[in-house]
Amino acid sequence: MRTEVQKAAFDNGFRLDRGIHRGWMRYGSTTAQGDIWLAGASPAGPWLLSLEQNVVIAEIGLASTAGGLTGPGAATFIFEGLHDLYSTLDHVYRLAVSLPDAPLQRFNAETLYLPRTTEAERLVVERVGQTLFREALLKYWNDRCPLTGVTDVQLLRASHIVPWAECETDALRLDVHNGLLLSALWDAAFDSGLVSFADDGTVLASSRLGSSAFKALGIHSIQPLTGLTDFHLANLARHRIKFGY
Repeated sequence: MRTEVQKAAFDNGFRLDRGIHRGWMRYGSTTAQGDIWLAGASPAGPWLLSLEQNVVIAEIGLASTAGGLTGPGAATFIFEGLHDLYSTLDHVYRLAVSLPDAPLQRFNAETLYLPRTTEAERLVVERVGQTLFREALLKYWNDRCPLTGVTDVQLLRASHIVPWAECETDALRLDVHNGLLLSALWDAAFDSGLVSFADDGTVLASSRLGSSAFKALGIHSIQPLTGLTDFHLANLARHRIKFGY
């Protein structure tokens, strides 16, 4: 059981063994925020996962918890097989490394000693931020455009909802909830305000969008965007106001 639990944690990015407490094995990560706790009822399962990060708990979308079982974290979940445990741990890791303040912490560390006096120097700092933002969005959206299903990384763009230059703080600039991972054509349409999104994720098309572009985007067949948090919605409201929706 211990071997299976350790392998599940290590294979999904949680490689800091923090020991055992009351039957729970605790693991952390150098890149993901928050610890996880794992346990097993028998070598054949079921398997238990306890989490402490409330944001991650809210966003992993698990429908049921472990009944009356309680764990050391804020919420505990049960899985009959290792496949489901692995899948959830991968999702937990991706969310944990892209929590709102995670990219900001890396940005502050990597730009601490970079000068910002000239325009060229400020552009260097901005490129660092844009790279970290893209990396965080790729993890958050599971390397996939949520609208088109495109997974070719070369065709995916880190689309700011509130543009970098219009953000009041670096925290907003680097917040994954201020971004969407879109294929190149959708990114261009969204960035220019030719499309936006309603609070239910439905695509909104501007009257400025030409018929050929409408067809190329495949708007008629696009399902509503899912996975939007309240933070996404607040930023999308700014986008709609800016472009007159």
